[in-house]
Amino acid sequence: MSSLGTKLLLLLGAAAVLFLFVMPVFKLASLSVRSEAGFTLSHYNELFQSPRFWSSLWNTAIVVAGSTVLSLLLGFAAAWLMAYTDLKHKRMLHMALLLCFILPSYVLTLSWSSFMGPQGLLAGMLHLVVPGASPWSMYNYGGIIFVMGIHHFPLVYLFTLNVLKKIPRDLEWAARAGGAGKFNTFRKVTVPLALPGLTAGGLLVFLASLDNFGIPAFLGTPANITVLSTLIYEEIIGFGPSAFARGAALSVLLGLAAVTGTLVQWLLLRKSSISDTVLLDHGPRYWLGAGRKWVSAGMWAFLLIVTAVPLLAMVSLSFKKAYGLGLQFSNLTLDNYKFILLGNGKVWKAIQNSFMLALVTLVVCLIAGSIFAYIRVRKPSLLMKAAEIAISIPYTLPGIVFALSMILVWMEPVTGWNPGIYGTVYILFIAYICRFLILQIRAGITAFMQIDPSMEEAARAAGAGTWRKWRAVLLPLLLPGLLSGAVLVFLMSLTELTVSALLYSSGTQTIGVTVFSYEQAGSTLYSTALSSLIVFMILAGGGLLVWLQGRVQRRGDRA
Repeated sequence: MSSLGTKLLLLLGAAAVLFLFVMPVFKLASLSVRSEAGFTLSHYNELFQSPRFWSSLWNTAIVVAGSTVLSLLLGFAAAWLMAYTDLKHKRMLHMALLLCFILPSYVLTLSWSSFMGPQGLLAGMLHLVVPGASPWSMYNYGGIIFVMGIHHFPLVYLFTLNVLKKIPRDLEWAARAGGAGKFNTFRKVTVPLALPGLTAGGLLVFLASLDNFGIPAFLGTPANITVLSTLIYEEIIGFGPSAFARGAALSVLLGLAAVTGTLVQWLLLRKSSISDTVLLDHGPRYWLGAGRKWVSAGMWAFLLIVTAVPLLAMVSLSFKKAYGLGLQFSNLTLDNYKFILLGNGKVWKAIQNSFMLALVTLVVCLIAGSIFAYIRVRKPSLLMKAAEIAISIPYTLPGIVFALSMILVWMEPVTGWNPGIYGTVYILFIAYICRFLILQIRAGITAFMQIDPSMEEAARAAGAGTWRKWRAVLLPLLLPGLLSGAVLVFLMSLTELTVSALLYSSGTQTIGVTVFSYEQAGSTLYSTALSSLIVFMILAGGGLLVWLQGRVQRRGDRA
């Protein structure tokens, strides 16, 4: 390609990045300080004088702090056991630990509210011991913190696991040789050296908790507990002459908190990057001995209690003829699933919408993200780094904030011009692609960095053209990594709620929005039935990914 053509492509790419990823944030910030008279801070003054804003801010602080502490405790405990002990079946345990985060937050919330409800499985077990006893209600601060904590603790686990494996054994042996016991060695050596992973994971949990809309919407709204994400949603759907401006001001404050947390996390990860060259130590450092089977059994029991048992309660509730009936064969029916799949055209349309959105998002992100990742790795430049930062903005911002910025951009991208995208399914396509593209890019960058450039040079020297080089050399090696990113993009798009809650319109409802609508209307049997189908689709998608990766690996081994 000529130099002029390359410059033109770069110019078009830069313009697309600015328009799709930067302009929405600029529009949001400008609306928050604009009125008919011009520049104003009245929207912020109005917020700061509102008791509801301060109560929502306080509620957000309680929920975020509580869930972050719980996630840190659970995540660090799981990482230490997996990194340092000789637990059985670690590979299966690793997958089971991730399930808490893979499940959509609103599905996990519904499963726990079904399990802990007055007619749930726990209530039935309690009644056998103490007739008339009631389980702990999930519709309070404790319920929100608990579900959010168990949903996000795998993030702390993932960040801490490899950090623990990189801690040199010599340092711990030296501490033990110096007279420090196991506990003091853990407190003075292991924990301080694991702090980069713990801090990075904790900050990511902080950001995820700020972003989360489903859990506080499902458990907080009935108890009149409003956090910033749900307050923004209520402001926007409430309309009014300054609803968007107040929502924009709230979004800027929430976005600033998220961006600050992201910058702190990035700085901490950058400081800890010197350990990237240290080899992972996969061997156990503590042998559990006779207690090995009991610790393994306890960990499996914990994972079953926080995921499988509540999911079973949700699925059993979805088969009941009416809410409140006992779990007896005579009270079970398939009518809820018949209604979901056959009896309600809107539900089937929502399923079709979600699959179509997820499939198109997967294809676009897989192609665009892989191309971007290839250029980013093979031809690094300041421009590509800046573009990557810009592309990460939609995912860094809380979903509800990004959704509002999309509304502001696509209602009138240029003064006096309305392209007719807002209120249609196309705005969901654009929003999903912009929000999840960075996930595919990060997966692509990781995959390309594992392939030595000399392999491409060897292919070119052997006379392979561009297409043959990709088909015969690069794709077989890249597929496992690229597929991991693609499946993650597909599942997150399929089950997305936060962005869709503000952007959907009549006829463009998604699965997440439909579940939310049913739960808000009190149709719990329908919401649990649809959520059970989501769980089945996630498990099927995970199984398909494992099968595809195994097949690609076997083909690579034969080659």
